[in-house]
Amino acid sequence: MTSSDADHPRGRARLTVLAGPTAVGKGSVSAYIRDHHPEIWISVSATTRPPRPGEVHGQHYWFVSDAEFDRMVEDGELLEWAVVHRKARYGTPRGPVEEMLAAGRPALLEIDLQGARQVRRSMPDALFVFLKPPSWEELVRRLIGRGTESEEERTRRLETALVELAAEPEFDVSVVNSEIQQAGEELVALMVEPSA
Repeated sequence: MTSSDADHPRGRARLTVLAGPTAVGKGSVSAYIRDHHPEIWISVSATTRPPRPGEVHGQHYWFVSDAEFDRMVEDGELLEWAVVHRKARYGTPRGPVEEMLAAGRPALLEIDLQGARQVRRSMPDALFVFLKPPSWEELVRRLIGRGTESEEERTRRLETALVELAAEPEFDVSVVNSEIQQAGEELVALMVEPSA
């Protein structure tokens, strides 16, 4: 890292961390960026939760067993990891992130709030972006409309979302996800903003 990069943490070879409340559309915004901005590398998280319909192992997530996740934690292979919604574990494999940053490629982590806090401790020069819904009512509509969770799971996620929304001041910048393309383009502009 050059002194210029250190003085301007929004330089090209920087890690960007995207977090926000459940059902805000982090996955949809990331998918838009993956489809329209191949210059941006997007980390694939490991998780112990089962795949949702249409999710592909290695593309959307690395779906791993509890035993494999334990091994990854023990061996220091995860940049961050957390238990999400008091249920499944999610984590970011460290190696690929470090490789992309060393190669000077813009890298994006789409993770939960707990994970973002861990990354801030280990990589404070990263850009931390909070993805927020246009309103609480819209967040509830999106979560219910997704139809992938049980009533109990929806209730748990909404309780979690209230706590997650309160964390917005911890982030460097916020992006409102009123529309996926607009939010995605705003995020990419933040990621590739040249050093001043």
